[in-house]
Amino acid sequence: MSSTRPRRGVVGQPVPGVEEVAGADAQVTDCGPAGLPATARVLFAVVNANGTLVHGLGATSVTRLAAGMYQVVFDQDVTRAGYVGTVGAASGDGLAPQGAIAVAPRTGIPNAVFVETYAPGGHVDRPFHLAVLA
Repeated sequence: MSSTRPRRGVVGQPVPGVEEVAGADAQVTDCGPAGLPATARVLFAVVNANGTLVHGLGATSVTRLAAGMYQVVFDQDVTRAGYVGTVGAASGDGLAPQGAIAVAPRTGIPNAVFVETYAPGGHVDRPFHLAVLA
């Protein structure tokens, strides 16, 4: 049985329908019952492959240290925070090239995170998103 869908991959994301948008809007909450302490803060950075900070919250700078290696500096100590990183497009359109990411506290800098991005051949520059749960 043949499919009616085109065999070539979809370029970009499909446009959401009215019902999808309404359904997503209905799920917005204020996160009140999450039980986070009053001092909790979510920081983030969206970074181009060349190491430029596109935008963020609490992120003050990004430095590309070498191919696929970055230092992201925040406006507070993040040594005891949780880090979540993903390879992702820095702009709102399209998808980032495939790759992997690793995140860790930056050695010797308490308000920074060390980020590495990879492809099958090793370190490679990739755009990424970094969330820090402080």
